[in-house]
Amino acid sequence: MGIVHFLNVNDGDCHIIQHPLGHTTVIDVCNASSTETKDVSEGTAYSAKSLNISGNFNQKATPTNPITYLENLEVSSIFRYIQTHPDMDHMDGIEDLFGSFSPANFWDTDNTKKITGDFGKYKEDDWKFYSGIRSGSEKNPKRLVLYDGATGHYFNEDENGKGGGDGLKILAPTLELIKNANDKEDWNDSSYVILYNTQGRKILFCGDAHDNTWEHLLENYSDTLKDIDVLIAPHHGRDSGMDFSFLDTLCPSLTLFGNAKSKDLAYDKWTSRKLNYVTNNQAGNIILDPDQDDYLRVYVSNFDFADAYAKSKGAKTSYSETHDAWSLIAL
Repeated sequence: MGIVHFLNVNDGDCHIIQHPLGHTTVIDVCNASSTETKDVSEGTAYSAKSLNISGNFNQKATPTNPITYLENLEVSSIFRYIQTHPDMDHMDGIEDLFGSFSPANFWDTDNTKKITGDFGKYKEDDWKFYSGIRSGSEKNPKRLVLYDGATGHYFNEDENGKGGGDGLKILAPTLELIKNANDKEDWNDSSYVILYNTQGRKILFCGDAHDNTWEHLLENYSDTLKDIDVLIAPHHGRDSGMDFSFLDTLCPSLTLFGNAKSKDLAYDKWTSRKLNYVTNNQAGNIILDPDQDDYLRVYVSNFDFADAYAKSKGAKTSYSETHDAWSLIAL
């Protein structure tokens, strides 16, 4: 059974998939450090309701270091690392991550982004490291540039070239989306969009996919994307001026929001459609585990949030030693 970890990593993204075949996939990285304590972000006052639980649980103030998290999972190496698109909040700490876990495969997009000047809270060394792999000057890990519909050993084929593998289906980008992103220097529409199938459940990773990407997805994959089990919200759940009509097709059972200021999050796009969501600021780290009873079980690292939700249902929450987290819901 494939287990997905949605990490609480400041205003950025980092997801981990532990595949049944033993491979580990990491999608994007933020707040990773092997040698120093990262700055702690200020908490954000959240007032919107999620799963009918309101309040500021302030998990953003204690972000997770993905390197430590992977070590606690006893991961010794990363089989594939996927850089959804070339924004710094999706590659914060990439050099340290690679130094610690030596990914065998690196999925990248054929973008032409350049950064000059002030890197703000991010490290210029991370950008230089990424640029070295992108340019080919760094030969390790193996760099793969993949597009919509790509097939290949291990990510969606077994070693004999038959279906299955690690259950990753690439829905975007296309060559046209990449060309337009490069021409307009709008890197969001260069994002990988990846559908992960595990135990018959569908989990969609979106990077920062914007309107052009969603137009492509709905035109070509509307049947595939109907009734998604879990949506990893594009843009961490920020409004970002997007057309959110794609939600009418996806109708996700649960959406996971990253960290951002409350005023920037598109809560109303979900609440108006009566769709459930959970934020990192409430839950901390979120773990998705499909079990043998055909449930997709959701665990969170923040007891206070799990306990508040359980009490709202007249129940008690339970602790999972396996995940070092608290049971929230089963989908």
